[in-house]
Amino acid sequence: MSDDSFIREVNEEIRQDQARALWDRYGPLALGAAVLVVLVTAGFVGYDYWTTSRANRSGDQFSQALELANAGKNDEALGALEQLEADGYGAYPLLARMRAATVLAAKGDFAGAVAGFDAVSTDTSIPSAIRDMARLRAAFLLVDNGTYAEVAARAEALTSDTDPLRHSAREALGLSAWKEARASDALKLFEQIAADDAAPRNARQRATLMAELIRGSGTAS
Repeated sequence: MSDDSFIREVNEEIRQDQARALWDRYGPLALGAAVLVVLVTAGFVGYDYWTTSRANRSGDQFSQALELANAGKNDEALGALEQLEADGYGAYPLLARMRAATVLAAKGDFAGAVAGFDAVSTDTSIPSAIRDMARLRAAFLLVDNGTYAEVAARAEALTSDTDPLRHSAREALGLSAWKEARASDALKLFEQIAADDAAPRNARQRATLMAELIRGSGTAS
């Protein structure tokens, strides 16, 4: 046997011994880590499948409830929405609450609809943007079914110059003021909308028409 062959065999023995020593020392740990990775991956995949399935099921339930509402089957729609609110997944319970209030309004139960939107608007677990939308929806329902004070209690907080809902909030207040013969207040609100370059064009057009109507009536001082 040549010296080179002998040295190679010795090196090979050393490497095998080192490998066995490493396995004896770290093998169980490496095996445990590999098992853990497999389990975590399986758990993630399973959880993702579970959440996706729940979201899809809730989405289907919400679509069915909308179909019932659109078909005028309000009581059935309300039942489906209440069920979704109780056991739905993700954002669907909140969507169900909002839609249920809309269905109540369609039934003519304006007090119930306002109460539904008010409940959403005061629920601090809900994002503030959604709460403000609920507050505004209640305000518009009260334009025809409540008093100016009731509209103001919900809409005035949304009328600041930096609030993204200010145009709609001012419109609700303006319509309610006009309804209660508060022409000057109504005119001021509609002029604010008409002069706001950030207001949607259709909102500015409506405000301009209302302002002209109020000026023409001669009731604003």
